[in-house]
Amino acid sequence: AEGAVRLAALRAEMARLGLDAVLVPSDDPHQSEYVATCYERRAFISGFKGSSGTAVVTATQALLWTDGRYFLQAEQQLFDSWALVKDRLPDTVSIEAWLVQCESVTVVGLDPLLASAASVAELRKSLEGAGKVLKALPNNPVDLVWGSSRPPPPSAAAFCLDARYAGQTVAQKLAAVKKALAVAKADVLVVAALDEVAWLLNVRGADIAFCPVSYAYATVSVGEGEGGRLQVCWFIDKSKVSESVLATVRESAGAGVDFELKEYADIEAEIRAERYAGRTVLVPSSASAALHALVTARQLRTQASPLAMMKALKNESEIGGMREAHVRDARALIKFLAWLERTDGGALETGAEFKRVDECGAATVLETYRKAEEGYVGPSFETISSYGPNGAVIHYSPEPLTCASLGADNLYLLDSGGQYTCGTTDVTRTVHLRPLEATAHMRKCWTRVLQAHIAVDSVVFPTGTTGYQLDAIARAPLWRWGLDYQHGTGHGVGHFLNVHEGPHGMSLTRISTNETALQPGMTLSNEPGYYEDGNFGIRIENVCVVKAVTTEHCFGGKQYLGFEHLTIVPFQRQLLEVGLLATHELAWLNAYHAECLQKLSGMLDGTDLVWLQQACAPIASHS
Repeated sequence: AEGAVRLAALRAEMARLGLDAVLVPSDDPHQSEYVATCYERRAFISGFKGSSGTAVVTATQALLWTDGRYFLQAEQQLFDSWALVKDRLPDTVSIEAWLVQCESVTVVGLDPLLASAASVAELRKSLEGAGKVLKALPNNPVDLVWGSSRPPPPSAAAFCLDARYAGQTVAQKLAAVKKALAVAKADVLVVAALDEVAWLLNVRGADIAFCPVSYAYATVSVGEGEGGRLQVCWFIDKSKVSESVLATVRESAGAGVDFELKEYADIEAEIRAERYAGRTVLVPSSASAALHALVTARQLRTQASPLAMMKALKNESEIGGMREAHVRDARALIKFLAWLERTDGGALETGAEFKRVDECGAATVLETYRKAEEGYVGPSFETISSYGPNGAVIHYSPEPLTCASLGADNLYLLDSGGQYTCGTTDVTRTVHLRPLEATAHMRKCWTRVLQAHIAVDSVVFPTGTTGYQLDAIARAPLWRWGLDYQHGTGHGVGHFLNVHEGPHGMSLTRISTNETALQPGMTLSNEPGYYEDGNFGIRIENVCVVKAVTTEHCFGGKQYLGFEHLTIVPFQRQLLEVGLLATHELAWLNAYHAECLQKLSGMLDGTDLVWLQQACAPIASHS
């Protein structure tokens, strides 16, 4: 009923504004994947809480486009009268094409803060080609519906990243930015992505759940004349920045930089001032259309943000911090898995076999173990704790009143991660409380997914190779059996930043991952899976870092690359169909478990150590 009231109110606003359709994307003004609650407009109006998707509302229809990761979740969460459009399938019409074809739509409204300039330009061109109009809205109509019940903006304090893990001063990063501006023939860089602002200034925040960032912009401006001084402005709610934090950032920026703190809302006035001064401004292509509109076409430079690649290429201090975070995280996860096995899913602790822990309860237990680890800040995303059929919902989110209890006759998929002051983790393990009683089909599927994971971890590839090209290597062991999965094999992972980071990735479903070659220092996930709707889901995930490898030959004079896995958590060996593994795959598995034992045995004791020793014991080849 509440959903119908909201939809009716939005349609009334649309009629008042003369709109036939309005787009409600997931974004905030920085095009973030996760957003503060005050920007969760699409969830408010549609009911769908997934992190990716766009709603389209007309006078008679309410539609949600989202991809395969969220199909089942959307079907469960959408308010009545909403319809799901399954995006990225061969027969699915895109939002753009649908708006062009819809005869009842002539004027389309969009908040220009919530879409990149490139996407807005493409949509406008298509609509105008069909005699239609894209109208930039100065006020978001969903906010008008939300009214006084809309949550306030976040107010968490910003803090400095530990210099041990930064690896570079702000001054060193600014020197690289200055060179990038010279290449781009620009005087000013606008930094709009929240994780890029945080990375540049070696600061972190807590404005968004799971993401240690603050809502902020930054500008870097090169002064007039040869060797001109750099001027840096940090646009943020000043109440979030203590004197000590500001002093530390200024010191790290160096004496050769004019550094100024300004209010968050001053960014538009600053960009206008640079325009009026005749300056050439680089606004990243991923930044909002609203920011691009502040600069004349003659003065505007637009390209991928140079900071995206700088941030993606981790230095040795950052990689060292990531290794440290994964060791701490492994201890917490192993304690949880040992507890899960020791208590039969929490049943023995309650004294009643039928009273196992539920999905939310299991996630809470895991969180308790993580909280005990040094430098733990919080989860890096909402824990996907999913039993049985819920495991087939790729981005399932358990709810306390409706979540399932763990059982002994199906698979339990646990995808979780932590934010530590030294790094970010993301790890998935799929287990069974009675692994030897799992069906032959489950065991075979689980083993095929493990083979896919091993294929990626073991691959060697030449410089210039993209993640898009490598994705098929992961799927090959599944394809041979007619199996597949509807998500990418890997995403970039930030360093005590966003758990999903670009510009690199490993995905056949995202052609953009073919635009960025993998390079040493990039961190990304390796997470193939297999999902049967209504039955079970399987995913196995480690985080790895790209590294240079030595090969016997060097064809074309190219350097060859491979992966170093950072995650060191054993796999549930009892689910393995050993006979399906090739000799090299079994050798990889035994070596991986030996590494887990070597790195973690000194950090565990008692029943947890015994569990680790048993989990990592060598596996004999199938006779």
